[in-house]
Amino acid sequence: MISDNMKAGMQQAPARSLLNALGFTPEEIRKPMVGIVSSYNEIVPGHMNIDKIVDAVKLGVAEAGGMPVVFPAIAVCDGIAMGHVGMKYSLVTRDLIADSTECMAIAHQFDALVMVPNCDKNVPGLLMAAARVNVPTVFVSGGPMLAGHVKGQKRSLSSMFEAVGAHAAGTMTEEDVTEFENKVCPTCGSCSGMYTANSMNCLTEALGMGLRGNGTIPAVYSERLKLAKHAGMAVMELVKKNIRPRDIMTKDAILNALTVDMALGCSTNSMLHLPAIAHEIGFDFDISFANPISEKTPNLCHLAPAGPTYMEDLNEAGGVYAVMKELADAGLLHLDCMTVTGQTIGENIKNAVNRNPEVIRPLDNPYSATGGLAVLKGNLAPDGSVVKRSAVVPEMMVHEGPARVFDCEEDAIAAIKGGKIVAGDVVVIRYEGPKGGPGMREMLNPTSAIAGMGLGSTVALITDGRFSGASRGASIGHVSPEAAVGGPIALVEEGDIIAIDIPNMKLELKVSDEELAARKAKWQPREPRVTTGYLARYASMVTSGNRGAILEI
Repeated sequence: MISDNMKAGMQQAPARSLLNALGFTPEEIRKPMVGIVSSYNEIVPGHMNIDKIVDAVKLGVAEAGGMPVVFPAIAVCDGIAMGHVGMKYSLVTRDLIADSTECMAIAHQFDALVMVPNCDKNVPGLLMAAARVNVPTVFVSGGPMLAGHVKGQKRSLSSMFEAVGAHAAGTMTEEDVTEFENKVCPTCGSCSGMYTANSMNCLTEALGMGLRGNGTIPAVYSERLKLAKHAGMAVMELVKKNIRPRDIMTKDAILNALTVDMALGCSTNSMLHLPAIAHEIGFDFDISFANPISEKTPNLCHLAPAGPTYMEDLNEAGGVYAVMKELADAGLLHLDCMTVTGQTIGENIKNAVNRNPEVIRPLDNPYSATGGLAVLKGNLAPDGSVVKRSAVVPEMMVHEGPARVFDCEEDAIAAIKGGKIVAGDVVVIRYEGPKGGPGMREMLNPTSAIAGMGLGSTVALITDGRFSGASRGASIGHVSPEAAVGGPIALVEEGDIIAIDIPNMKLELKVSDEELAARKAKWQPREPRVTTGYLARYASMVTSGNRGAILEI
């Protein structure tokens, strides 16, 4: 056992004395030691139930012959952090989570790990840590929230943000906004649409690192406690078989996850997190991989914000396995990839059934023949940009309009809510990238304001920042290189014509090469917005959005 390095033999008697101080019995000390990484806290709705999930995992580990030991991981609620300086601290936690978990796991020589994440950054952060530490590991999330119900319709957090925009437009009363406020988030859990948290928890199943239902069983269902117990049991089987994360998270598994991403219509943030996870296994993931996979992968699901269905509906329809079975029948998955069940992807999904063809469209009736995401390139984004095309209305798939340029999110929101943005405009928000922000803020407030103001089918938004999974519309993010390093987005001027062509994967600034070169010669880097603390260190090490905003020494 790995843990023998710190607990076996005369040399480790001091360590055993400290284990005695924890109340461990000699029988427990002799067992494999399983670290349970708990992201429980009392500020994130997706994490308030994780203490119960962790208790269930502990029971499963103990029943299967292991010694469970809990230690923490942090988590930020993106919805609470949205629209103020706190959002600068969201993406950056992904690397803190990975680093701190690596430190705890290796310092204490755990034989195995069970990761219990739920929300946006601690799922990928813990997947990154799992690849680094590379001891047998199983994931079990806290589970998604149930949808809210307002005026007879299912609703979610994105409806709340759009309600604020509608109020600014004068089309919704304060009383109506209050009703949304009290009803759209009715339970604990990760927000109920196919936003980033649920995207990553579903993709954890596709990667093979979570058991069936990890991404879809609602947080408030007792079935999630059973899943947690089985996760604890499963990790002990992985210990016996010596199956480790790098046996599971291979290049083919990453490509499987990207394929499932396209079918589900996941958040654009997956195009930050999959490259970062791939980096940990030594796979140089270029976001351009998305386009050939998207071109052959049908979009089978339109969960909120793209459509009227929610995570609870996907769960009842058969979950991620049912989606994967549809894809496997089309020959689109690598079926021989190992998983935490000890079986391959193909073995896991062979009996999966699509129970609702309205929630999971069959192959012969997809929402579109192409996947949910697209990577656009051109002279405005030479290294790429990302759009959730499954959430773009048909009339905005091709658009050309004048640039309305803002150097921060706040100025753009003020202009949108102030009625200064009109149909046809292309809103450009720059200096919000990984370095420029720093921290690459999500732009849910401006996208929701555009939708709430009734401009969702006529106005596009382009940024070197990123979007919440709750964003919809012609929202193009991760524009690389970012403005802070002199990327072309820094050279856009008010009124320049920008051409968007999503079907042909193009994002062009209608300015001559000579004019761009002249502007580039005059461009000067901005003074850093933050010069102290973690954000300053992050900005000094972070790479571009097209590389997953990974850190380099």
